[in-house]
Amino acid sequence: MARLSNQPLRAGQRIAARIEYHGGHYHGWQAQPHLAVPTVQEALEAALQKIAGVPLRTVCAGRTDTGVHAFGQVIHFDDPVGRSPKAWVMGTNRHLPADIRVHWAVPVATEFHARFSATARRYRYIILNADQRPALLDGLVTWERRTLDVPAMNEAAQCLLGEQDFSAFRAAHCQASTPMRCITDCSVAARQQRVVIDVTANAFLYHMVRNIAGSLIAVGIGAQSVDDFRSVLIGRDRAAAGDTAPAEGLYLVQVRYAEAFALPRTPEGPTLLEGTL
Repeated sequence: MARLSNQPLRAGQRIAARIEYHGGHYHGWQAQPHLAVPTVQEALEAALQKIAGVPLRTVCAGRTDTGVHAFGQVIHFDDPVGRSPKAWVMGTNRHLPADIRVHWAVPVATEFHARFSATARRYRYIILNADQRPALLDGLVTWERRTLDVPAMNEAAQCLLGEQDFSAFRAAHCQASTPMRCITDCSVAARQQRVVIDVTANAFLYHMVRNIAGSLIAVGIGAQSVDDFRSVLIGRDRAAAGDTAPAEGLYLVQVRYAEAFALPRTPEGPTLLEGTL
């Protein structure tokens, strides 16, 4: 647990913070004032403004889409007035809706950037593999009633490791300058009725994790073989890959930075993400 200091900081001090939110109630992360449905960034900045007394802007590690959740989102902003870390956490949370929370806020060096300083991001995709659609977990997991072959899915996932061209799992509207990304870890495991896909990379293309999840589900239900999955990756053809998996099963669980920034450690995740509920 991060220790919250009462010591006021100097005006202009850069602050990093960890944010958790339920993405199902928001139109993604990025502020879009013309929309009727609020975004996470808008709700967070409105609460931060209550503490600062003046408007401020936040930068996040990864701009999640509509319906996507976060357990370990990291942001930064420049403190315009000189509040304490405790004020930024406790005060901001008092003005936030219950589905968004600030877990810690710490001063960081001016060169820290929530997005560009990140060395890796880890996403988790959760599938409830059960006969009936869930009630208590509605909006928090993706439901698949067909029995999934988890070992085959995990075998296919190993094809993704390393620096590769991920055009086959890139959305049509992706604006990244290159489809090259480096996945350092990808696994699929069964945890009670949940099938959990964990993937870590230096960065991700637009809808990349959801497109990978959709293709792994296709392997799991027998619609594609492991060799088919490998051929899709090598072929770089998005049309040959599986459908884009629903947003509600996706969580940004961790963002990693150099140890020199000395950010508090992000826990592994709540019991829901571990599949013990």
